[in-house]
Amino acid sequence: MPYYVGVDLGATNLRAAVADEEGVVLSTERRATPNGPSGIAVTEAVLAAIRAACADVGVDPEDVTAAGIGSIGPLDLADGSIDNPANLPEGIGRIPLVGPVRELVQSERVYLHNDTVAGVIGERFHSDRNPDDMVYLTISSGIGAGVAVDGDVLSGWDGNAGEVGHMVVDPDGGRTCGCGRDGHWEAYCSGNNIPRYARQLAEERGADTAMPVDSESFSAKDVFDYADSDDFASYVVEKVADWNTLGITNVAQSYAPLVIYVGGAVALNNPDLVLDPVRERLDTTVFNNVPDLRLTNLGDDVVLQGAVASALTAGTGDRTNIH
Repeated sequence: MPYYVGVDLGATNLRAAVADEEGVVLSTERRATPNGPSGIAVTEAVLAAIRAACADVGVDPEDVTAAGIGSIGPLDLADGSIDNPANLPEGIGRIPLVGPVRELVQSERVYLHNDTVAGVIGERFHSDRNPDDMVYLTISSGIGAGVAVDGDVLSGWDGNAGEVGHMVVDPDGGRTCGCGRDGHWEAYCSGNNIPRYARQLAEERGADTAMPVDSESFSAKDVFDYADSDDFASYVVEKVADWNTLGITNVAQSYAPLVIYVGGAVALNNPDLVLDPVRERLDTTVFNNVPDLRLTNLGDDVVLQGAVASALTAGTGDRTNIH
């Protein structure tokens, strides 16, 4: 029986899975992503996780048919590596992935994607609605998208297509993004930036609020938790919905998806407050086809499932391409 490996490599945790020829996950290994001292330490952790997941089901890594990797970026596809990841400590440098995994599994069929591209591959493979034109959008600590157009999954020349969180939604540049540029979608609506945006609005408006805006632990969760009982929190959620509508409208006009699946912690934990207001607005902002905006059915497993699906389908997510 053929076996396939999927890897979800995040800045905090990594997971490796072994699946059968139907994409059914047989075992999963989870561990913390090392913070250094070098990129090789991360590579070794990925290889160790694959070995452990294989050992769980009595599979020799050399018997694995193919592997897919969904990863944080930025990627260097030509080299098969991550190049100075933004969310790991400075100095960690390059993280080799494709070459070492190929050597471990003794197969040339190792496919590397950024995590949101892996997400759209997972949605194409698993979802009940999977047209040739679709998007997977994550709203989490950051914002990004994986895009399929005419059945082709877009990667970009270096593997970094889909950085839609860095689209400019505010030409006045009212907020600075974590990347250092002004007016980006992510600066207003990511999990890391929602509490910062709320503080800014509170200062500008002199808001009276029960939210602990001055606390160091103030988070996006607080904003959504208070939204039903606190007028200012409700106002912040509405402002976030306005910016999300602009961002999703830009995605819809750029790629003409029939369906947009949304994941990431912010959306998964607050689907009614994040997605419903955008659905209500899209009819008035999208010029062409208004996409079907859905919460992902794959939950936190979307990247891991996409990595497995990539291994099965040579990076496409198309079930007719299983080999």
